Amino acid sequence: MEIQGKLVEKYETTQISDSFRKREFVIEFIENPQYPEYLKFDLIQDKCEQLDNFQPGDSLKVEFNLKGRKWTDPSGNDKYFNTLQAWRLSEAGANRTEATSNTNKETKEWIGDSFSEDDNLPF
Repeated sequence: MEIQGKLVEKYETTQISDSFRKREFVIEFIENPQYPEYLKFDLIQDKCEQLDNFQPGDSLKVEFNLKGRKWTDPSGNDKYFNTLQAWRLSEAGANRTEATSNTNKETKEWIGDSFSEDDNLPF
């Protein structure tokens, strides 16, 4: 999944255990300008450093997985939790044009290399 929004808040990396760390951030997602949404995401492990390149106010594209867990409390009641786990951050709109033009160039080069005027295909 992916979403674009404005970075509102970024937090320091938290060391949860010897082998696990996470970092949280919040983006403002405006589908309806009257009611902006504020979504909190998690980055884990080696992904935490991706946030270093961005400052509050920057427009981001966030690629993420939606995670859900069930937990049963000591009284036997089931509780459910959702997590938005980001795995890639990029500047909103960045590299999209560049990636498209590179793909087109590679396709043209590939077609150009394999095509000659002597090709007489029956279809």
